[in-house]
Amino acid sequence: MRSLLFVPADSPRKLEKSLQSGSDVLIFDLEDAVSPSRKQEGRVELVKFLNEVKKAGLKTPELYVRVNALTTGMTLADLAAVMPCRPAGVVLPKSTGARDLALLSAYLEAFEHLYPQTPSVGSDASTQALTSIIAIVTETADSLARLNEYRGATPRLAGMMWGAEDLSGDIGALTNKEEGTSEWTTPFKLVRSLCLFAASAAGVPAIDTVPTEINNVEALTRETRQAYRDGFSAKAAIHPGQVPVINAAMTPDAATQEWAARVIAAFAASASVGVATMDGKMLDTPHLRLAKKIIAAAQLA
Repeated sequence: MRSLLFVPADSPRKLEKSLQSGSDVLIFDLEDAVSPSRKQEGRVELVKFLNEVKKAGLKTPELYVRVNALTTGMTLADLAAVMPCRPAGVVLPKSTGARDLALLSAYLEAFEHLYPQTPSVGSDASTQALTSIIAIVTETADSLARLNEYRGATPRLAGMMWGAEDLSGDIGALTNKEEGTSEWTTPFKLVRSLCLFAASAAGVPAIDTVPTEINNVEALTRETRQAYRDGFSAKAAIHPGQVPVINAAMTPDAATQEWAARVIAAFAASASVGVATMDGKMLDTPHLRLAKKIIAAAQLA
């Protein structure tokens, strides 16, 4: 996945429109995008939409649902509504570590037993036995102390995303961007990096946070390219217009693909195990892993 588009679950128009966005993953949002007074209406609209998609047999991106945080008391109501439709995955906001993943996994397992024959919406049911989890792992100060818990926590974990807006409120930051720029302030640069390292340690994609400037294409392109450069595999979006920019910036360009192909060829031609040379420089196993990752991403794109 390169792009993940958040879609308000209580808007039939936006739900329908999201299918044409080109996003690799759609996240139907029952949390921040739906006001407290409309939570039940959001569940009803989302279930209606998911059933229509299933009935029509549409080929869709991966379909995820962002439920309300475990501390709200609304998570089970969200799951009870949507799990009969068997979305490909669930996005867990304000995750604080392995304990939260274990609790959500137990909930999902119970619902999977209740609805064992229902195909997963937006995925190949024959190959996906488990409902996946994407955890948003930096929305509270408390969560930062447990980022090392995600490795091996559950086979359901499919990605780790960092978030800045809720964290700003939690720590009392007046802003998370440098004045007059789109650059993160020092605390948020650190949090972004910690998420990247934790996701790498857990062996799952690191997902860059949403851009808050909806119409600033230049800033979005720069931000996404920096994320790809640093090792993020995907970026979240809050508007369909952001998706093409993210997809382009998260796809290896021709020069990068050529470098990766040459690295793989150099290793194939090398008589030594684990090392090769190219353009007078020594390459070792990490270069080969990176090259294979680049080629795989290009092929998927």
